[in-house]
Parts: sequence; C-alpha cells; structure tokens
Amino acid sequence: MLRRFSAVLALAALALAPAAALADALDAPTVELVAAGHGKLSLRVTAGPSGLPNGFAVYWMTQQDYDDYGNVWPDQLTYPTLKWAMFTGAPTLNDGGGAYTTFKLGAGESVVVEIGDLLMETGVTTNFEHELGDGSTAPTDWVVCAYALGGAGSTRSAYSLNAQGMTTLSQNCTYTIGYWKNHPSAWPVLNLTLGTVNYTQAQLLSILASPVKGNGLVSLAHQLIAAKLNVANGADPSAAAAAIAAADALIGGLVVPPVGAGYLPPSATSATTQILDDYNNGIIGPGHCGTVPAKPTTWGSIKSLYR
Repeated sequence: MLRRFSAVLALAALALAPAAALADALDAPTVELVAAGHGKLSLRVTAGPSGLPNGFAVYWMTQQDYDDYGNVWPDQLTYPTLKWAMFTGAPTLNDGGGAYTTFKLGAGESVVVEIGDLLMETGVTTNFEHELGDGSTAPTDWVVCAYALGGAGSTRSAYSLNAQGMTTLSQNCTYTIGYWKNHPSAWPVLNLTLGTVNYTQAQLLSILASPVKGNGLVSLAHQLIAAKLNVANGADPSAAAAAIAAADALIGGLVVPPVGAGYLPPSATSATTQILDDYNNGIIGPGHCGTVPAKPTTWGSIKSLYR
C-alpha cells in the first residue's frame, strides 16, 4: 500500500515528464553512496547549479532488476520492481543531527538520506518504506539515481548518474529494528529497561509497532530497543555504549507510547537516534565480529554508472 497515497497523484506529473524532452529542465543533482548497512543505504544528494527548489526523487532497483529492464530507468512509477521516494518536505530523521531542515536545496547544497529507513520519516512520499534487508538475508546489489522535481516555472531534471551499493550480511553482530520486531522468538531477553522504566517483551513489541508521529521519544526508543537486544545477543557494544547511555539519560522516567504518553522533541533525540540506527545497521561497530560480504566490496565505495 503506498504511503500517503493521496500525495502520489499530485507528484506523479512532476515525476513522469519524459527526461528526453526537458527543454527548460532543472540541472540534475548528483547522488553518491555514503555507507551501507544490513537494511539501508545512506546516500548524499547534492543539488546542481539550479538547485532543488521543489525537492528531489530517488529511484532504486536491485542490480538484477535494473539489468533485466535494459539498464535504463522505467518511466512509470507503477513498474513492479521500481522503488521510489520523493523528498519534498521537512525531515525528522534524515536531518543530519539538526543540520537539515528541508529537502528543498539551493545550488551546491547537500543532504544525506537513507533508503531502507523511511518508515518513520516525514516530508517524503514513497512506495517502499521498508528495510532493504535485516542482516540475516544475503547481501544485495542496488542501483540508485536521483533527479530534481519540477514545479512552477521549471520542469524536472534528467536522471543523475547512478550510484551503486550493497547491503551487508550480519554474522551474529547487529540486527535492525525490523528483524527484532519480526522475530520475537529470537530475542535473547524478555524485558528491557529504557531510561529507568522496565518493559515486558509484549510492551516492547507494541513500542516497535508504534508510529513516531513527530515524537522523538518513540524514534529513539525504537533504536534503543534494537541496540540493547543486539548487545544482549553478543554484539560488541563499544561503538554504541555512549549513545546507549545518552539515550537512557534522555528518556529518564518517561514512559514510551503506546505504553505511556511520554514525549521528547525530535531535535533533542535525532543525533543519538542516528548513532544507534547506524550501530543497528552495522555501519559502525561491532569491531571483532565484523561483516563479511558475499563478494569483495567496500562500504564506502561508489560506482558511477551511465544509463
């Protein structure tokens, strides 16, 4: 089911203008891989000389699906294997620790966004808000591009050059929120303390299933639950220990929804939430267990491909 489907029709006209017929088009942005985790790819999108005054779109497909389609991007948003997101509003999670306040960028400005981590993000319309994997699935090659969305007085840009990244395989290191939410029988403990409040597994699962709705406490709790389960499961905690302690201090005696009605502004939690998110995705730590990809690759490698 498309997220915020009512917004899709309004955006479709901006997205589907044929790239070959853009007489007064905006300049294409660039997109590059910043990091890859078990379930997400972090991408840096940089505006061209004309900026991204209406925001931008990101397309992604598996390398196999992209090859099967002829190494070009489908013109229809409804193509079955095309995944897309349109970044047009104000971010809550992909805000660079408060550095980014909008997805509408000026010339040369950049923002880092995370595909596979859009479920709780704001300012985005997407047909795929799920994780790209959960650490127990085989690594997958993905191809990504971006383009500037059109608007009054301008049309959408051509596609950027492609970037490529591979999700990573966990070897009893860290797992994502999605894994723990969907595999309760794999939990190494049946209760956790968040801040100073202890929760049962049933309560923790209800928290993981709860939407953020602009509440930084909920997004922080999601990542803290996963981080603590990873540590209890044997993951080296050193890369996340300070963030875990900071998260507990921020939460204190607040009771996380839907169990309670606690609240923290996202601006107070986003930096700590991001560190825990990176830890759970395997982008940082654990040191000694590592991540062994199915074929040689480097997390930070960028492979630009022409259409």
